[in-house]
Amino acid sequence: MHAQDFSLITNIEGRKTFSLNGNWQIIIDPYENGYYNYRYEPAENGYFKNQKPQNKSELVEYDFDKSELLKVPGDWNTQMEKLLLYEGTIWYKKDFNYSLKKNRRLFVHFGAVNYKAFVYLNGEKLGEHEGGFIPFNFEITNLVKEKDNFLILKVDNKRSREFVPTVNTDWYNYGGITRDVNLIEVSSAFIKDYFIQLSKESNNKIAGWIKLDGTSMQEIKIKIPEINSENAFYANDSGYCTFSFNADVELWSPENPRLYEVIIESESDTIKEIIGFRRIEVNGPDILLNGKNIFLKGISAHEEAPLRGGRANTKEDAKTILSWIKELNGNFIRLAHYPHNENVTRAADEMGILVWSEIPVYWTILWNNEKTFMNARNQLTEMIKRDKNRASVILWSVSNETPLSSERLSFLKKLTEQARFLDSTRLITAALENHYINENTIMIDDPFGEYLDVIGLNEYLGWYDGLPEKADKINYQTKYHKPIIVSEFGADALQGLHGDSLTRWTEEYQVNVYEHQIKLMQRFPNLSGMTPWILADFRSPRRNLPGIQDHWNRKGLISDRGIKKKAFYILQKFYSENWKN
Repeated sequence: MHAQDFSLITNIEGRKTFSLNGNWQIIIDPYENGYYNYRYEPAENGYFKNQKPQNKSELVEYDFDKSELLKVPGDWNTQMEKLLLYEGTIWYKKDFNYSLKKNRRLFVHFGAVNYKAFVYLNGEKLGEHEGGFIPFNFEITNLVKEKDNFLILKVDNKRSREFVPTVNTDWYNYGGITRDVNLIEVSSAFIKDYFIQLSKESNNKIAGWIKLDGTSMQEIKIKIPEINSENAFYANDSGYCTFSFNADVELWSPENPRLYEVIIESESDTIKEIIGFRRIEVNGPDILLNGKNIFLKGISAHEEAPLRGGRANTKEDAKTILSWIKELNGNFIRLAHYPHNENVTRAADEMGILVWSEIPVYWTILWNNEKTFMNARNQLTEMIKRDKNRASVILWSVSNETPLSSERLSFLKKLTEQARFLDSTRLITAALENHYINENTIMIDDPFGEYLDVIGLNEYLGWYDGLPEKADKINYQTKYHKPIIVSEFGADALQGLHGDSLTRWTEEYQVNVYEHQIKLMQRFPNLSGMTPWILADFRSPRRNLPGIQDHWNRKGLISDRGIKKKAFYILQKFYSENWKN
């Protein structure tokens, strides 16, 4: 793991924060009049100035204080009926007071804003951010006032061909400030980032790095009070130090999700973190956790709020989703198809659920566009930077269902190189697609598989590819002596709709698919895990069948109202049998 001097501050929970969550005033602006003039040029006096008429004759054509409200965090689509299908710009404004003491610094941190954010404080631009599922922050030390601050965001969720993801996806494009907003107060010289985990070579050696900001050449102590461990190191003239030390810790696992309080102290700052220690590696076709073979009994999930719908954003949402996996007798979740809320990975640490985390390099993006690549690279970097200290996260995924081409291979290969540069302790994967070599034989031979530690494979035998019984005739082969996770299979079923086992959309048809798929899994080569599609129904504008889909993908084992379908219990029983463990 290498330190990188990016702007993102890590471990928000461990710092002094002031929440800006709650009601924000908003202006819906589909023509972006608040940003462009009538010549479609950026205006110097846009909505970000929060202008007020100075006399009765002055013309000002907006007023945040008389405008509507939206809750933050939250998507705008499910808060107002008129915004259900809205894609475009909405301006957000939040007023606050803050008294910042001398020799202290202040940052504003956003958990995620979908998709593009232009951020202003007191009329001054702080910066821009692109990517709807990753955190970012800006320093506001020199701009914040004791009273009457106004923070304004221009939020735009329009889809574009060169974006990541691109225009065509199979999930809902929820717009807005979808995750927490916090002010972070730190000392003038503070601990900005760190990586603390077991060494790859040992079960009792902890190694990593620490990066300071605003100072250099300080002594840094790492303490683990529960095991009476304390070790001191020195940062270099760049404020960076590497370290390793022996420590007798219980290893984290799904059966024993042991976490330790870790205290990092510099001469001017102290931060606490909760960390589990474990090793993850591959040995030929096997995945090893702490040196022992493990079968990943999982399921895929979108960031759809359980029961209420909309973008999930609370700790309660995270615990509900992970509790369903526990009820399935599972130990693994694939967070599709983008980084989910940090609440999920922290709850997974606590509950003992292993995690596949993914960036939205999805279907067909612009492989030859350098800006698209840099966007994907940045999203990968920020995903890893945020969750690198989470024991639960074992897999970084760089793509899903991307078509073969030399340009795509080059693009994805560079992403794997970036992931390994940032984090050499975890495994790299991607969800690949089927390749028939004859009527009954599918070969796993995507050339990108050469660069992966674990092969993910999506297949839909019985739904998009034949009827359920087709799975009995298919023989899978692989050119790679590597672990394989069947990262998707499944079938749509409207909860409560019943019929015979060959009637589409019924719960019985979904059960039929799962029963044949489970037989296939038991003879699948190199199988180390599975994450069927999907835990719960989720919104998708692609799904238009009236009375059945109604803009919902119905492949969930649980309905959008939280009711379990029959197939839930089929998978639950299979996972209870501890097959391959």
